[in-house]
Amino acid sequence: MSLKGFHTETYILLALMVFFGSLGNVLLSRGMKQTGEIIDFSPSALAGAFVRVFTNGSIWLGIASLLVFFASYLLLLSWADFSYVQPASAIGYALVAVLGYFMLGEFISPTRWTGVLLICAGVLLVGGTDPSPSGRGRRDSQQAGAPGEGRRDAKLETLTLPSPRAPRGRG
Repeated sequence: MSLKGFHTETYILLALMVFFGSLGNVLLSRGMKQTGEIIDFSPSALAGAFVRVFTNGSIWLGIASLLVFFASYLLLLSWADFSYVQPASAIGYALVAVLGYFMLGEFISPTRWTGVLLICAGVLLVGGTDPSPSGRGRRDSQQAGAPGEGRRDAKLETLTLPSPRAPRGRG
């Protein structure tokens, strides 16, 4: 895959991950609000709540959205650096705030919006870096075949600690 194709796929999967993760969480919130607050933890009340939760359409749409998020996340982590993926995906916090406002009717205070803007600024900083500067998401020391197998040309490094000095006697 070319470097340009690598970046394109990374950004597409990152967008899918952010969108479906945010949408899934908002749909779960909507579904739980439709289901009602769970205040009785007796077995019969929990069984009734379980039925209400898992017969709610918003819950199932949220689960489906989170499955798309999870598949995108796994694919992205297979080649992009985790130190890129996790911070870059934080733009989802901004999307959750917007979706919460429009889909759930939540009030978002100016302080929260300021926090969202700060998160977006951080995402812009991280997003401007190479998704995998170390080459396909692994340092040279991590390039390996099967688990437990190192690179054939890798040299074994050992750490040698200095021997403790004998205690000096007083006297």
